[in-house]
Amino acid sequence: MGQFLDAAGVLVILLGSSVLVVAMLTTFAALVLGLLTSSVKSSFDEVGNDIRTLSIQLIQLDRSLREWGPETQPARQLLRAYTAAAIATTWTGEPRPQGNFYPSEVPTRPGGSSLESPVMGDMLTRIELDIRQLDPQDPMHRRLETTCIAQFERLMHTRWKLVEEAGSSISVPFYVVLVFWLAIVFGSFGLTAPRNALSYTVMMLAGLSIASAIFVILELDTPFEGLFTVSSQPLRDALTYLSQ
Repeated sequence: MGQFLDAAGVLVILLGSSVLVVAMLTTFAALVLGLLTSSVKSSFDEVGNDIRTLSIQLIQLDRSLREWGPETQPARQLLRAYTAAAIATTWTGEPRPQGNFYPSEVPTRPGGSSLESPVMGDMLTRIELDIRQLDPQDPMHRRLETTCIAQFERLMHTRWKLVEEAGSSISVPFYVVLVFWLAIVFGSFGLTAPRNALSYTVMMLAGLSIASAIFVILELDTPFEGLFTVSSQPLRDALTYLSQ
């Protein structure tokens, strides 16, 4: 009798410990999923804001170049071509801008984005050279030259910021650990759940719900790829202005 009670006591302790561990893992997984969702959503919104900022900076630079006069026409054409190429090579699933004045196929570095490609960088370098080679002849043009250089530098800063934001910010091992936690949690539920169709259906729906949450996190973490992408409309609006 005493041995039976001892075995029962050990079993109760093991069950209590397993329940405690599963409860802790469930809490950790819930916290991590919530923090990940909030983090990737904030990053996704920030990329969208940076796209709008880049569009405004393109319009401002083009306006300053237009005020300079016909000497800046080559730089303005390059700026227009860069904007169109950025749209065509970043949002490949959307209609391309009309015309053939821009490179529609841009090779990218391994693991990089089209905004980081040598072709796109060369276009911006030529725009910068055209701006710096302008020869101001009066105070107004000297002020415009300073304004154009400052606007171009802000545009480059935003562009590199977008390049850094284009890739995933969450490492693969982190996802592996999270999936491992969730596998333990669902495995423990499966051991204690009754063996009937209702339990299997509920477990399957719960697994699909968690999987869909992880899928949304993965999609939002790559704002220029996948099912959820940032809108190209701000750059398209800027291209419309640059084409006037």
